[in-house]
Amino acid sequence: MERNQIIGLVLIMTMLAVYGWLAPSPEPAKPTPTSQAKTTPSNPAATTPAQRQLDSVSAKAIYGDFSSAAQGTAKDIVVENEDLRVTFSTKGGNVKEVLLKKYKTYEQQPLYLIDDKSSKFSLELPTTKGNINLSDLYFTTTAANTTLTAGQSTKVSFRLALGANQYIDQTYTLQGSGYLIDYDVQLVGLDALVKNDPTRFVWQDKLKQFENDMAENRKVVTTNYYSDGSLSDIGRGQGDNVEEKIEQPVSWFSHKNKYFVTAFIAKSSLLNNVTLKSLVDATNNDYIKTMQSEGAIATTDLKAGKGNFQFFFGPNDYQVVKEVKAAPDFGDNVDLGYAFLKPLNKFFFVPMFNFLEKFISNYGLLIIVLVLIVKLLMTPLVYKSYVSMAKMRMLAPELAIIREKVGDDPTKMQQEQMKLYQQVGVSPLSGCIPVLATMPILMSLFFLFPNLIELRQQSFLWASDLSTYDAPIKLPFAIPFYGAHVSIFTLAMTVSQLVYAWYNNQITPTQVQQPGMPDMRMLTYFMPVMFMFIMNTFPAGLSFYYLVSNVVTIIQQQVIRRFVNDDKIRGILEDNRKKIASGEKKKSKFSDMLERSMKAAEEAKKQADDAKKQTEAKRQQLKKKN
Repeated sequence: MERNQIIGLVLIMTMLAVYGWLAPSPEPAKPTPTSQAKTTPSNPAATTPAQRQLDSVSAKAIYGDFSSAAQGTAKDIVVENEDLRVTFSTKGGNVKEVLLKKYKTYEQQPLYLIDDKSSKFSLELPTTKGNINLSDLYFTTTAANTTLTAGQSTKVSFRLALGANQYIDQTYTLQGSGYLIDYDVQLVGLDALVKNDPTRFVWQDKLKQFENDMAENRKVVTTNYYSDGSLSDIGRGQGDNVEEKIEQPVSWFSHKNKYFVTAFIAKSSLLNNVTLKSLVDATNNDYIKTMQSEGAIATTDLKAGKGNFQFFFGPNDYQVVKEVKAAPDFGDNVDLGYAFLKPLNKFFFVPMFNFLEKFISNYGLLIIVLVLIVKLLMTPLVYKSYVSMAKMRMLAPELAIIREKVGDDPTKMQQEQMKLYQQVGVSPLSGCIPVLATMPILMSLFFLFPNLIELRQQSFLWASDLSTYDAPIKLPFAIPFYGAHVSIFTLAMTVSQLVYAWYNNQITPTQVQQPGMPDMRMLTYFMPVMFMFIMNTFPAGLSFYYLVSNVVTIIQQQVIRRFVNDDKIRGILEDNRKKIASGEKKKSKFSDMLERSMKAAEEAKKQADDAKKQTEAKRQQLKKKN
């Protein structure tokens, strides 16, 4: 997990803990326009000469029995469905280029997920004369340019024929919609030419920059892989080159950009001896990272017709990736947080977000509605918390009298305060319940919003893109740990947190302060300022959610306050005091626990005092003897 995420989570938990206790890198340079790969669409009718034409002698020496396919002319075949435009090439029989039709780069240019400059996929066959790279050879096809509609499908087959009933087939199947491409490889009649040693595959994928923050993009780029029943990744948050060898067979791997994914999925033949590399060139503004994945495929499976795979080229949208059935846990390409947070995002926030999308097209308004729904569900807990604080506020005069009696002894004050709570049947822990319930919500959203593609390029007020920070104010210098821009949503969020801290301190009873401990009330003002430095580079949508949440919380408590009668609460406390004193009302489990704890503390203090006296007496005796 990234440093900012760790710090942010610590600050969230610290702020919540403080409230619960009271209640009882420099700005990344903007990439130059050349940072986007401006690949122009392939011309379906165009053909290009071979990059290297060999004479028959040289071809025979290099490619042996496959030399007849070493010379030729590359031809492009274009297939479109509702979501993709895929360009195939007879050179290697490979996917040459993929355009995502429904998405654009941050510069509003067509989004080419891969092209022949950024992506190289190859299969190396173990022939009797040595390894042959199929991407160097020319295939033939009868396929034509095709445009599919929903419900249709098509196959694009490439064949490398060596003789009668001797050939290599690569077949791609596309549906009328979606981002999956079935990929089948079959070796027919080649037992005498191709050994049964593993076939090596290599995919070098230079990930392009589609979002505006190069430094942030480099942090989140990963290669995810599924092996031995679990999902792992490499490259997360790393600025250095990383290499990892996977000992167990791999079912699938994906090269994950911030919001987009390319993946290779083994449907029937697992990938073995896989090596994954994450390569970084900090001076290169054209590509974020180069992700290289290589390994072995059982050649016997390719000969037996079991070379069945899939490519995925598409958005890292949870509603999309979770439907890739051939890849276990493929939906986990979207980082929904820690295991204990994931269910909340998976089963509540993501479905709720997608549901609201059907009715609300403005994502700023959608976030407001989402906040209102969450706060409405939390209302019973908030009400209970407010009543608990009101009860303790009623006890403030009695606590003041106790404070005058015990003086500056915080331990004694704490004991007397707990006795008072016990006498009137008040549990200070009841005010912590909403805080504990709020914590997983805030933490879940902290993970979800930076990975929510639905917010990508959605504008609201002055923010042009809710999936990244809003930066209407640019600074002529960079502030350490803050950046060279000012996020207005983050500033507004910070102000709302400070106002909420002030309001919360007004309605919260004064707590006993332990010696040497910081003033917890001051911490409630300090933490939002610290949090502002972290949130300045986080998505504007997240800052806006926190802003609205703080405002709604204050309004919610004001409304609840109008329904809480202080005189009635005071009467309840007095009634509890009488009933507990007379034995009519049983002590709560909390009161029993508190009483036992206090007795244990008093006994421990007594034992410590006795031990201290004995030690002092022995010291005096030794002193007299000497």
